[in-house]
Parts: sequence; C-alpha cells; structure tokens
Amino acid sequence: MRTFFPSESCKETHLNALNPQSWLQVERGKLSKVSPHSPSSLESLIKVPDPPILPYFKPVDYVEVLAQIHKELESCPPHERPNLYLLQFQVFKGLGDIKLMRRSLRLAWLKASTVHERLVFGAWLKYEKRGEELISDLLSSCGKCSKEFGLIDIGSELPSLVTSSLSDGAMMNQKNCLSGMVSFRIGDEKITCDRQKMAALSPPFHSMLNGCFRESFSEDIDLSKNDLSPKGMKIISEFSSTGVLPDIPTDLLLEIMVFSSKFCCEKLRDSCDRKLAKLVSSRNDAVELMEYAFDENCPVLAGSCLQIFLQELPDSLNDERVVELLTSVGSLHRKIMVGTASFALYCLLSQVAMDLDPLSEATDLLLEQLVDSTEDSRQKMVAYHMLGCVKLFKKEYNEAERFFEAALTEGHVYSIVGLSRIGQIKGNKAESLNKLNSVISTYNPLGWMHQERSLYCENDEKRWEDLEKATELDPTLTYPYMYRAASLMKKQNVQDSMAEINKIIGFKLAVECLELRFCFYLVLEDYQSAICDVQAILTICPDYRMFEGRVPATQFQTLVREHVPSWTTADCWLQLYDRWSAVDDIGSLSVIYQMLESEAAKGVLYFRQSLLLLRLNCPEAAMRSLQLARQHASSDHERLVYEGWILYDTGHCDEGLTKAEESITLNRSFEAFFLKAYALADSSQDPTCSSTVVSLLQDALKCPSDRLRKGQALNNLGSVYVDSGKLDLAADCYINALKIRHTRAHQGLARVHYLKNDKAAAYEEMTKLIEKARNNASAYEKRSEYCEREQTKIDLEMVTRLDPLRVYPYRYRAAGKVANSAVLMDNHKEKEAIAELSRAIAFKADLHLLHLRAAFHEHIGDVSGAMRDCRAALSFDPNHQEMLELRSRDVNEEKQLNTTSVRWQKKMHFLLSTISVMYVLTTPMPENGENATVEQIQKRSKWENDDYVCHGIILNGMFDSLSDLYQNLKSGKEL
Repeated sequence: MRTFFPSESCKETHLNALNPQSWLQVERGKLSKVSPHSPSSLESLIKVPDPPILPYFKPVDYVEVLAQIHKELESCPPHERPNLYLLQFQVFKGLGDIKLMRRSLRLAWLKASTVHERLVFGAWLKYEKRGEELISDLLSSCGKCSKEFGLIDIGSELPSLVTSSLSDGAMMNQKNCLSGMVSFRIGDEKITCDRQKMAALSPPFHSMLNGCFRESFSEDIDLSKNDLSPKGMKIISEFSSTGVLPDIPTDLLLEIMVFSSKFCCEKLRDSCDRKLAKLVSSRNDAVELMEYAFDENCPVLAGSCLQIFLQELPDSLNDERVVELLTSVGSLHRKIMVGTASFALYCLLSQVAMDLDPLSEATDLLLEQLVDSTEDSRQKMVAYHMLGCVKLFKKEYNEAERFFEAALTEGHVYSIVGLSRIGQIKGNKAESLNKLNSVISTYNPLGWMHQERSLYCENDEKRWEDLEKATELDPTLTYPYMYRAASLMKKQNVQDSMAEINKIIGFKLAVECLELRFCFYLVLEDYQSAICDVQAILTICPDYRMFEGRVPATQFQTLVREHVPSWTTADCWLQLYDRWSAVDDIGSLSVIYQMLESEAAKGVLYFRQSLLLLRLNCPEAAMRSLQLARQHASSDHERLVYEGWILYDTGHCDEGLTKAEESITLNRSFEAFFLKAYALADSSQDPTCSSTVVSLLQDALKCPSDRLRKGQALNNLGSVYVDSGKLDLAADCYINALKIRHTRAHQGLARVHYLKNDKAAAYEEMTKLIEKARNNASAYEKRSEYCEREQTKIDLEMVTRLDPLRVYPYRYRAAGKVANSAVLMDNHKEKEAIAELSRAIAFKADLHLLHLRAAFHEHIGDVSGAMRDCRAALSFDPNHQEMLELRSRDVNEEKQLNTTSVRWQKKMHFLLSTISVMYVLTTPMPENGENATVEQIQKRSKWENDDYVCHGIILNGMFDSLSDLYQNLKSGKEL
C-alpha cells in the first residue's frame, strides 16, 4: 500500500526513461553514454512521486478519538463493544501499528456477542496472520494447540427461534377437529399421513385440514402442483410424527425446504436449514447453497456458506461467483447472512479486495456494500474515505469527489487531501491551496497538512517552507526528505542531497527512500553503493518493483552487478565482518544478499539476515528470513535452533527454550547454547538463574563459531556479570569482545566504568562507540547519561535529530522543565513541558509519552486533559496499572482539584515524583540502550529516602543545594 494512490504526474513518465538498458550497459566496465549530471538524465531518473493518499481512518487528534472510544467501552452494553474495538483497530491502522491493530481485532473477537461477529473477527485475525502457519505447526510439535480460528458449528451457536407452528387457541381447537388419516396425491402416488400431525406443521396446513375448505373434509388431497416429489412428501410425513429429519441427499433437502417455506412450516424449514448447513464443506457447496439461503431466509445455512468464503480468504475473492454473491445483496440478505455484523464483514472484505487489486470491480462493489452497512458517523468516515480513494485511483473523479465530500462532512478532515488532488486534476490548483489553508488555520496543524499544501505552491521557496514545517511537525513523513534530496541533486548539490536522504534512512528504512538513493548513485556512477541499496531493497521486499511498479528491482540488480567487482567467499566474509563491526546494517544486508547467491550454507546466512532486519525494525522480513533459515538448515540440530528463535520471536518463550534443549541433546553447538541462555534469561523469574545463564554462555563460547557471534555472546555475558555485581569479570568480557571488534561492547564497558564511579571513562567509552558506529543515535542517547547537564542536553538534541522516533529525549526534556517549574513556581515551564510531549505524541503514538503527559496535566489541575491521556494510554495497554490508578485518582478527586490545599499537595507530590524520575532518567539503564521501563522507574522512584532523592538531585546536576527546600516541601510547609 506504499504507493496506493500515486500522483497523475508520475503515471505520465515515458517508458523509455525507465528502461534500465538506457542507464547501464550489460558488459562489465562500460558506463552509461549519458552524462551523469546532464539535465535529461537527472529529470528522467530522479522523479519523486507525490505522497500517496492513504485509504485509512486518520483523525486530526487520534488521542482524543482513542480516549472517546475507551470512555464508551467503559459504560456501553456488551453488544456494542466489538464495533468499538473495530473502530479502535481503524485508528491504529492509520497510525501504522500492526501489533496494536491485531490486539484490537483480538479484543473484538473475544468480546463478540454474536456468532457472526466471532466468525468475521476470527477470519480477520486468521487473514492478518496468514503465512504464520509454521508457528502453529511448531507449537503443535511442542504439545501446545494453537488452532484458535477453526470452523464454527453455526447451527449450535444460533438457537432456533421456532416454537410451535400453531397458537395455543388453535391447539385447543384441534382436539375438536377431524381425526384419522389423509392421503396426499402427488402424480400417481399417494402418501398417507396423520391429518392432525400434518395440521400441526403450520397455520396453512391447519386451515387446509381443519378449516372450512373443501380439503378439510376430503381424505384425498392433490399436491401435484407444488414441486414436491413423493419421496419428499414421505419424509415430511415422517417429520410430522417424529420432528426429526433423516439423512437425505442435498437436492431432496432443498426440495423440502422450498415446500416448507411455501406452506410456512417454520420448524420443518429450520430443520432443513440446519441440516443443509452441515453439508457445506467446499466453496462450490457454499456458492450453490447461498442463493437458497437468501431465498428461503435460512440464516444457519447462509452463515455456514459465509464461513467457507471467509476461511478461504483471500483466494475466495478471486472467484467471480463468490464476489457476485457478496456484492449483490441488499440489507435483508445481509442480515440473513451475517446478522448485525454487516459493517465488520464488509470492512474485512474491502481490505482483502484492496490488498488484492484496488482497481478491481470487486473492490468497488464491496466498498459500496460497506457504505450501505454504515450505522453511525464514524463508520461513515471510514467507508466514504476508502471508497473515495478507490474512485480516485480509477479516475472516476466526480464520484471520488462526492465520497470525499461526504467523508469530510462527517468529520474526516484527512479527506481534504483527496478533494485537493481532484481540484488540481480539474485545473483548480488555487482552490486546492485555499482548502489546505482553511484546514491549517482551523485545526492544530499536522505534518500531512503542510506536506499536502506544498504540492500546490507556485513559489518554490513557499514549497520548501511547507516541507520544512511538515518535517518539523512529523519527521516520519518520507516525501519532504525525498523532494528536498531530489531538488538538491538536480541542482548538482550532491553532498547536501545525500545528507538529506540519509537523514530519513538513518531512522526509518523506507524502501522508496532506498530506491531514490539508488537512483542518485546511478547518476553519480557509484555502482558499489547502488548495488548495496538495491540488494537491501530486495532483502526487505523480494518482489519489489521500481519506478511506480514498472521495473523489477531484480533487473536493476543484475545490470548494476556487471559494473562492480566480484568478491570471493573470503572477501564477502571480510566485508561482512567490517560492516557488522561498523554497525552498518544496510551494508551488512547487501553482503549477505550477495553471499546467498553462491554460499552453500544458506541457513546460517539467512539467520544473520534476520538479526539485521530485526535491528532495522523490519519484523515481517526478519520472520521470513528466519523461516528461510529453517528451510535451508543443514542438520536437525541447526533446524531446531531456528525453530526455537521463531517461537521465541513470536512470544512463545518456553517453547523456544524447549527447542534449544532438544538441539543441545543432538549436538552441543554455539547457537543452541546461546538460544537457551537468551530464552532462560527472559523467561525465568528466579534471580538465581543468572549463574545458569553464565554457564550456558560459557558453554557457547567453547563451541566453534565466528567472531561476530562470539562477540555477541561475550557482550551478553558481560551484561549478566554487571547485573550480578561482578564488574571486573564484566569488564574482561567487554574488552575481549572489543578485541574481536564487537563494537557495541563499548556501551557495556562504559556502564562498568560508571558503576565504578568513573564517569569520565564511561563518557570516553561511549564517544568511541559514536565514532565507530554508522548508526549511532542510541550511542548518543546512552552517552547522555554520563554527561554534565549541558552536554546531556546537547547529546539528546543530537539523538532527536538522528532519530526523532526515540522517545527518551522528549521525556527527559519535559521532566526537566517541570522540575524547574516546581521549584521556580513558573507555570510557563509546565506548559512548555506539555508542549514538548505533545510535539512527539503528534507523530509517535507511545504509551510512556501519554503517561507522562497525563501526569503533567494532573499536576496543573487539568483533569480533563489527564483523563483524556489516561484513556488513550489504556487503549495501548488496558492493564497498565499506573494509568489505571491515575485515572481512578482523577475521577475521585475531580471535584476537589480547585481547592488550594489539594493543589499544593499535588504540587509537592509531583515535585518529589519528578526528582525521583529525574534520578531514573540520569541513571544508566541496561547496556542495550533501551529506554527505562515502567518497572524500572517504579522500582527506583521511591522518595521516602532523603539521601536517595538528594543523590538524584546531585547526579542530575540541575541544582546546587535543595536539601532544605526538599525537606520543607516534604513536610508540607508553604514557601
């Protein structure tokens, strides 16, 4: 979905400009005949598409929307919860958080109040987890069942609503009616039935057999013109006596069902419905029987047919018969098929169709069904915007405009992007500009607003201003970096151009940015760097196509490779060693890609590849590489190790540990011991297990392996020693790791220096890491813990420039401002602290940022702001204990917050909390550079010990002496 709705301008690119042969000659050593800096080469190769229009729900204030959803979840009736979780899913989808998306879907499934909701959300979860069948198989091999989304017995889940076919009065009168037998003639055959049992089947039969009609007094009734066979009539007669249908062929069941509908035999029809539902076992069965289910109002059969379609997604949507059935239904048939879960069903089907082909007619029709299924304003926003996007992509501009307008009217401001693009296409560029101006002046500006407005600026200077503002508001947007880099390259400002594109690649590995940099390298004839980027692209997306999908990346890789020297196996290992040591992850990916083309031991290489991809925050690609490692394992014990990592990385730590032990039983290998140590350290709650972990890592180091992995093992062993207080042993491990160029060991050694009260040595050690590592944002962040306050601020500013997604600097700066505010009584600083957090929250949905801002809101008496952030944070983690306590406290104290005494108590409490938090923020955390966890903060933020808190003040270096002030505040004295 990266370029889901590209700009029209990009589609106009001439195909001859995209011919790889026009850029590279196949023969080795021949350069392109086109001058690398000529205007024609630059213009045709370096072309940045307009940013895509995302077909997602993107509210202006996602925090407010999440908070409102959570508030409704607190008090709504149970049957409303699944749709609220579905809306929450849509918000997280717009934020791009796959983990939270799945969690919301799972909650919708768990809270489903009907079988249809369970059916839809279960199928949706299964679709989201497609490709993970191996994990289920591995869990089964460990004796753990993971078949959560199997087939449901719809009939048992949908209780029969049929009681008696006759009213109590009719049953009383029946005693006075004629008794005896009656014969029904069908053709030449007569079927003798019990008159009163047949009369009990339905009111029409009762009237016919016991009323004032001619048949009421006849013992021979002709039913030949009712499309019923004699065999069918015999079964109906039997059913009238027993109330049970025997096992009969499908065609006979259908015949009886149609007859039962015609004569209003509800119990008979219900029995046919349930009997037919059990016979649905294939897509062909479902297609053939669904129309009968619609015609005869059979919800059990319809649900069973739908279940087959959903279980076979996405393949079933490639079947025209299925699409025809699902897109030609009205509201009545939707209710028969899926009950009240119509909106959820067509949300799922629309997503699958868009993933398959957004241009298909099926996508269009399914989205129209989605629009028809909407029940409230928020659902309409989602449906109208998605349909508007598809209509725009299909160049149905008037229809697209209509749906974008409808979405905007419902309150989906992001749909203004679609309206602006249509305005530009229709030649109303000034009108598009005015629309964006209006949005920016009406709402709190967001990055996408300025990014979009930049497309309609005639003045290049104005456009740059908007793009700079877009990056300031949302540094994760890729288009501004790409546009600026391409513009600079066209002006032959190579150095600034490369620096600009490297900024975004440094913290967000977007393949479109790698593609642009690849083009830069082609223009500069730097083929070695070019092949590095294209091989990284192919590692992340093996089927990637460049230039708006026109040219396979593999074709470029083949052509560029002719212009770079070949490496032997030994050369490749040396290159990998150098790049791994320099923390050059993209370069390492490229080397491994090249090695995989010739190396026999592919399992080990795929495993290394997965480690790099995890480090680059590409979890799906990492899992694919890990599965390939398992597939290419050279032995059973090696395969078991990779299976263990697959299970561990998907949250099944105990099962991963079991696989490691099985592998060790077969062969004592480095990787098996390393996996067991890693999994044991993570899963065991026993503090004494560290000795076992040390033993396992020592066993691993005794086994054959290369220096890359042994360096990691030494680093991990040093970490365990540090946690156990054995600092000298830890230092030995880190020094030995550095001797074999495991660069990250500088970080562990710095921690040892710090714990030995040698802050200067710790600072120096981290400086060495910064100088050696190509990706060093985390190193700057870690070094900030060993600096004086001013240098800490400088380092954290550098962290934000290098990687604006790291939240620790925002939290530190905000906490520092509030600490100053509490001491200096400067309310302006409090607002600055909230603004600091809000700036990050706008583009980074993070629980800890919301938690801290909620606490700040509570501190200044803004209960509504605190409650909003609490509820939004609980959407990320419903069981977050501190957020639950904060919400409860704010609810209970809401009426008291205006009193002076409570305000002072809160101020004192908050100052003490802030001091302890500042202590945590300036105390070294784990050597891997991660932010302090909530548990770590909770353990260290106890302010009962005066010396402990004062130590935190001194370490922070913010104040000269605060002990007297601290004691006064703690004792409750006013200043």
